[in-house]
Amino acid sequence: MAAPGPQPNQETARDAEDVVISIRNLVRKFGSQTVLDGITLDIHRGETMVVMGGSGCGKSTLLRHLIGSLVPTEGTVSVFGQPLHTLDERGLNELRRRVGVLFQSGALFNSMTIADNVALPLREHTTLDDAIIDIQVKIKLELVGLREHAEKLPAQISGGMKKRAGLARALALDPEVLFYDEPSAGLDPVTSAEIDQLIVALTKQLGVTSVVVTHEMDSAFAIADRMMMLDKGRVLMVGSRDEFDRLRKLADEHATGLSEQERIVRQFLRGDADGPITERRTRDNFAEDLLKLASPTVTIFPALLPSRRGGPKPPHAP
Repeated sequence: MAAPGPQPNQETARDAEDVVISIRNLVRKFGSQTVLDGITLDIHRGETMVVMGGSGCGKSTLLRHLIGSLVPTEGTVSVFGQPLHTLDERGLNELRRRVGVLFQSGALFNSMTIADNVALPLREHTTLDDAIIDIQVKIKLELVGLREHAEKLPAQISGGMKKRAGLARALALDPEVLFYDEPSAGLDPVTSAEIDQLIVALTKQLGVTSVVVTHEMDSAFAIADRMMMLDKGRVLMVGSRDEFDRLRKLADEHATGLSEQERIVRQFLRGDADGPITERRTRDNFAEDLLKLASPTVTIFPALLPSRRGGPKPPHAP
């Protein structure tokens, strides 16, 4: 039987100054619902960390904590050694100039050309002359292969080109960290593969640290240095791409000795229809879950009874 994958939160020992993002015991609650439940993770300089998991597992909520748009209920998120919850708005804005975000939809301004979308962060956050900004915009668009489309509007380009334009804008201020929210979502396989290659190339060329949130397995294995899987707000496994790949390729006859956490990871990686993820969806009795009753009953209220004279009377009616 093949050796099981690494335990949750297992990290490779590295020097403290090599850690760009540090997450410690992160808990986030919305009312009574716990969306993130005790996440601990270090992300190192120059690596591409892929965060994956099923819909609703907490990926996007985690990303919003990393860019400082949400404050933890418990625990800390530190970027460049600064705990985000201790920073005021000015401090957050200074820190955000060192990071770039590619949003899932691209989030381009429809009334602005592609060039103006990319130029916007430079005009808002620097005092560069327009001539210098124009040069910077051309450089960033060339990096993503869109320089010849600079004067087009977002409505005039394809979905994949919008993603690349959004990436060019994320690169405008030469960030040290790039956050990607589902970069290949909604794209055809060829365009998705092009985006993956672009992410890998930019990470190598620019030396940035990348955090990629995705549930697209082909993309995840194409770009990752390390991977983390979330399930119901908890970390199931952290490890290298090779460690996850070995678990994904583990033969069925060897999978019986895996822990339930490892079986969940394996089913997700393989996209199997049968396994612990689907088993637990039918484990609880539906009526009990719906009504919180072991033997559900329906109470008939007077308002639901027939109003015709001579019909049955409500209980205890005079």
